[in-house]
Amino acid sequence: MTREPRGKTPLTGPRAGRHSRASADVPAVEPLSIIHGVLPPREVILRFIADHPQQASKREIAKAFGLKGEQRVELKDLLRDLEEEGMLQKNRKSLIRPGALPPVTVLDITTRDKDGELIGRPAEWPEDAGVAPAVTIRQSSSPAGRNGKGKAPVAGLGDRILAKIFAASHHGGPAYTARIIKVLDKRRLSTLGVFRETPGGGGRLMPVERRGEEMVIDPGDVGEAKDGDLIEVEIARLGRFGLPRAKVLNVVGSTGSEMAISMIAIHAHGIPNIFPLPVIDEAEDAKPATMSRREDWRDVPLITIDPPDAKDHDDAVYAEMDPSPDNEDGIIVTVAIADVSWYVRPGSALDREALKRGNSVYFPDRVVPMLPERISNDLCSLKEGVDRPALAVRMTFSKEGRKISHTFHRIMMKSAAKLSYQQAQAAIDGNPDDKTGVLLEPILKPLYHAYAVMTRGRDRRQPLELDMPERKILLKPDGTVDRVVVPPRLDAHRLIEEMMIQANVAAAETLEKKRQPLIYRIHDGPTLAKQEILREFLATLGIPLAKGGNMRANNFNGILAKAEGTAHQTMVSEMVLRSQSQAIYSPENIGHFGLNLMKYAHFTSPIRRYADLIVHRALVGSLGLGEGGITPEEEAALDDVAAEISTFERRAMAAERETVDRLIAHHLAGRVGEEFDGRVGGVTKAGLFIALPDYGADGFVPISTLGNDYFIYDEAHQALTGQKTGLGFRLGDSVKVRLAEAIPLAGALRFEMLSDGRDMPTAMRSFHKSGRRNAGAARKAGTRPPRGRR
Repeated sequence: MTREPRGKTPLTGPRAGRHSRASADVPAVEPLSIIHGVLPPREVILRFIADHPQQASKREIAKAFGLKGEQRVELKDLLRDLEEEGMLQKNRKSLIRPGALPPVTVLDITTRDKDGELIGRPAEWPEDAGVAPAVTIRQSSSPAGRNGKGKAPVAGLGDRILAKIFAASHHGGPAYTARIIKVLDKRRLSTLGVFRETPGGGGRLMPVERRGEEMVIDPGDVGEAKDGDLIEVEIARLGRFGLPRAKVLNVVGSTGSEMAISMIAIHAHGIPNIFPLPVIDEAEDAKPATMSRREDWRDVPLITIDPPDAKDHDDAVYAEMDPSPDNEDGIIVTVAIADVSWYVRPGSALDREALKRGNSVYFPDRVVPMLPERISNDLCSLKEGVDRPALAVRMTFSKEGRKISHTFHRIMMKSAAKLSYQQAQAAIDGNPDDKTGVLLEPILKPLYHAYAVMTRGRDRRQPLELDMPERKILLKPDGTVDRVVVPPRLDAHRLIEEMMIQANVAAAETLEKKRQPLIYRIHDGPTLAKQEILREFLATLGIPLAKGGNMRANNFNGILAKAEGTAHQTMVSEMVLRSQSQAIYSPENIGHFGLNLMKYAHFTSPIRRYADLIVHRALVGSLGLGEGGITPEEEAALDDVAAEISTFERRAMAAERETVDRLIAHHLAGRVGEEFDGRVGGVTKAGLFIALPDYGADGFVPISTLGNDYFIYDEAHQALTGQKTGLGFRLGDSVKVRLAEAIPLAGALRFEMLSDGRDMPTAMRSFHKSGRRNAGAARKAGTRPPRGRR
């Protein structure tokens, strides 16, 4: 199920905004033209300072442009004018653009990007200057220093460094890179592990990560830890010989508790899970929003439809027939979203902490929220029967499902009802309860009629229709796994999803029309390399995939339709999913491939996603809706913010996935030796990944344990095939396995294969024979055979 197409890139980004005084006059000059001996125009001077912060003194600027005599006087006057206009500001002897970093600055290393590069932010940054810019830290690849003298400084997460700042030479990431001059302060090293008592007192720390290191804990450093506890320790001493020594900082809990398991992921990924006192104080001091600059919509019967266990409610919906005679049988859909921008202002303690988190993280036993509960579960939650501030979009559709118009409003609303998906669906299916009975005719039926109308537009648009089952872990009171279920996918889910998508589209369209910089949710099409892998795989099933780079979502829908109802339906769905790119946030728009939309921005969940909060502020500011709008400093930092929250989103996904893996491994640890029905969910040179559909878990069968045959890995066919027998295993095959080992804290399961391999198609076997001939010829020639055919 993909919710996230390529299009022309409109004028967007930090330099496109009306409010961005610091950059509005600077055209995109690529490359920068320098005519020596001639005083350049002001925009060229500004561009030079932005791109060469290390050469931004008056003397260096004059030297770079070859200015002498009277020209230097003119340069001095020009720079003074730019300072008075707020386009430049002094930093000691250098000039910098407002919101820019000086040539040398102190950075705190806070995170890593998707490629593992360290990312830092300035240690000192004025609170009223908006979001501090992100900087990519370049580690020296040489063991010696810059001049070959001594050791090059090496930094890690949590360190504070003195760094030389450079403008980034690429687009799509942080605007700056940095070279480490000196490491000023090393972090306090801490890690998680399981405490094991040793005779005579003290104990050992057993690592929870596979690459972790065992440590010694002296008797005086044990604290309140008991055997089997999950503990956080500080590394007290690193000697040249023997194991490191550690001191217990905190007892997280028993390793038998799910709470401890989720804490492993929180700690391993550096997810902030404790709100600092100033953030809590700011949240507690917040007062309910007033009617200032708001429309009174408290009589509009908006309702919330959420999971039954939801604690925050950030969206409400309402639908009605369009009374306009020009739109016969048309509908009006209203989506109201909690007005978080009223409470979380740019540069505030709440704002800085929200950006540090990027999004809420959801574990089976807990939520690590982006905002404190006072904001997320109280003041901004659209509770039933309570006045709440919101941003609303009213969208008009024709009877064919085409959006005719939309308008945004800053409102005060009062939710008419809080319903669960199951409640709403049961009422529509003819089983209303006491609450939904009175809502059925005036509210629920118009909503479902509107959904039917909007579905016509969706069907015409043809987004990627990947409907993969989503499993949910249900816990016992003690925090351990009770069972794993696949909740049914209801029309109530689809109704809310489609209305949220259209509200997100409306937000992007409005901001583009206002030429207001924003953060888009973008999704690129599959790369040519991924298309080729998918094409080769589908060819083995007799399903064609046209060549060429201009793929659209409906091309993949055609593939899914051909596989529907066949034995390889699940396998094809998984391969199509693997071929897709990952959706990210960006101030530059390329459209959303999966949703087949030209303009798309996240607007509907500002309680749990920082991207949505930015979009809310952009709407408030560009539409003149009152306080809490986006600032010029925020606009200038959108590249950095988008890159960072995309990283935090991936961080959250990894932490959630690893926690589920650990939970299931813990759940099955007592069932070693039992047999399970599984499915081949992945094929590699090293063996097979086996998915257990009933548990949502994956385990591994090493290739060395598959049997006496020699198995050849075939990437194109996603298969392992026996050289002698021609029997093998392929992605999607149903198999029976025995659980051989479970390592709960690592989230690892190892299986033994009980099923015999199936007879592979003749075409694949001849392919493998050809591969063996190639391999033999390569051995004789002293070269390696092609990857994937060894």
